[in-house]
Amino acid sequence: MKKEDILVIYGNEPKEMARKICENASLETLIGDKNKKIGLKPNLVLPHKAENGATTHSEVAEGIIEYLQSKGYFDISIIEGSCVGSDTEQAFRVCGYTKLAETYHVKNIDTRKDTWTVHNCKGVEIKICNSALSVDYMINLPVLKGHCQTKITCALKNNKGVIPDSEKRRFHTMGLHKPIAHLNTVVRNDFIIVDGICGDLNFEEGGTPVQMNRLIGAMDPVLCDAYVCGLIGYEVSDVQYIKIAEEMGIGSADMTKANVMETDQNKKHIDNIKPTNRIQALVKDIKSKDACSACYGSLIYALERMKEKGISVKYTPICIGQEYRGKSGEVGIGNCTRGFQKSLGGCPPKAIDIMEFLSK
Repeated sequence: MKKEDILVIYGNEPKEMARKICENASLETLIGDKNKKIGLKPNLVLPHKAENGATTHSEVAEGIIEYLQSKGYFDISIIEGSCVGSDTEQAFRVCGYTKLAETYHVKNIDTRKDTWTVHNCKGVEIKICNSALSVDYMINLPVLKGHCQTKITCALKNNKGVIPDSEKRRFHTMGLHKPIAHLNTVVRNDFIIVDGICGDLNFEEGGTPVQMNRLIGAMDPVLCDAYVCGLIGYEVSDVQYIKIAEEMGIGSADMTKANVMETDQNKKHIDNIKPTNRIQALVKDIKSKDACSACYGSLIYALERMKEKGISVKYTPICIGQEYRGKSGEVGIGNCTRGFQKSLGGCPPKAIDIMEFLSK
């Protein structure tokens, strides 16, 4: 796997999907020495189950651990510190990581109880927890979701969990974007698997999950976050820390050079989470018939972004789903509606492209 590669796999079985991402990336080859200390950094911002849209599915970590142990890697730690005022140990229990650690004999490390040292992160001094710096290979496991202050939170921002609470508070006084970017000049992002099963629409603490049923593998955290922007309806320029990180040489945000590889596509998984009232209001003008969650989720994100920008949809209903294959109509989303008068291709299309299409 190369820095410009982005692996995408669809489905609703996170454990098997995570194993497949590892295999497709030849993760064993990327890591090398079997004696390396490996860290897994999930997003456990609060003790909320992953179905709520805020936290990384433990099954994703489980699939990675099974893969690593099958290849002879056994020095594995799960490293995380929940948000200020929350209880990381409780998050480990509620989110399934305590049981995971017991089953596979790996360590859970609460960075809120960790020691730290100060590091010069390209001109900004930041306290970083020693457990995160002691690993030889870090696998970042963010959630694909919106954020109330930074628009998105994914690979770059997920590393905020490896700093002490005092620094988390200070990051907010600094405006988040600059310190997030500078932090990533020192912390490791050796490999990234984004949990895009059901991240929240707008809020890092969950509550409005959108079923997207995918995992994303990457090596470049900047490129990863740039790709995610389009998936949920943002321009890269909307998320300031991505550009700052690129300027500091952490990675590239140039999606024209990205090599996106969609593998083992199985998109026949329909939403299995009851839509919240907010989402029900967004989709009132949609006619969905056997819509894959990957496509339907993109449409939800697009409609929310349009609502935020005050852009109205002029033509309704919007049709989406496999039952529209070979049929005609007026406005459709996805390859299944290619026979419609106005249709946006893609399997699935990105939210940013849906926004442009519907705006016209």
